[in-house]
Amino acid sequence: MKPREQRTENREQRNAKQALTIVHLYPKEMNIYGDTGNRLALQRRAAWRGVAIQVKLVGVGDSIPGETDIIIGGGGQDAGQSTIQDDLLTKAEQLHTMAQNGVVMLMICGMYQLFGRAFTTSEGTLIKGIGVLPLETVGGETRMIGNTVYDTPFGELVGYENHSGLTMLDDTATALAKVVQGDGNNGQDGTEGCRVNNVFGTYSHGPLLVKNPQFADELLRLALERKYGHAELALLDDTIEQAAHATAKSRPR
Repeated sequence: MKPREQRTENREQRNAKQALTIVHLYPKEMNIYGDTGNRLALQRRAAWRGVAIQVKLVGVGDSIPGETDIIIGGGGQDAGQSTIQDDLLTKAEQLHTMAQNGVVMLMICGMYQLFGRAFTTSEGTLIKGIGVLPLETVGGETRMIGNTVYDTPFGELVGYENHSGLTMLDDTATALAKVVQGDGNNGQDGTEGCRVNNVFGTYSHGPLLVKNPQFADELLRLALERKYGHAELALLDDTIEQAAHATAKSRPR
């Protein structure tokens, strides 16, 4: 961003009538595919509408602020999941309460798995999850890799998956999306991701929100409605974002 644009954005943030706090969980350990881009997309799309954003990076040993509006988490290797496992369990009660209270959360890949009840690696190691999402994952023998297209209530989502985990939702669970192209949760049942209240989990990298601005706006809308009782998001010129979406969709699997 150019200095003049940065000064303009900072001034708009100071004069903002609405504000949101975004927590990025484990940005160092769980960011193998650039999922930090999801946080940046939310920051920019909020700031362009005059919504002030405060970002808190929460790592191992850090606390989650009580006044949090959006929480995001990214993907990582099994080793990264093992590193954060114990710390995440100490945050489980707070995250359950926040989920029940409608805090918006987006968990990608490895963090998606850990928001379920458990992840068993391909070597048989059990990594206990926090159970916010009604699902369990086991490590498979074949990696599911490639560009993805999903159908959701928020429109078409495009992304990129790279995982060997086979995630099975409980019978009563709500999937985030239906698979149009790709493997999704397990390559078998046509589901992708999971949603409980305002908690969303998915295997889609991309970064997901950069290529799917309508989903980013849905998360902002949910957070603003929860905090202020209403949300009016001005339309943005998404020409570049839509071009990125179209390019991603056109790529072969």
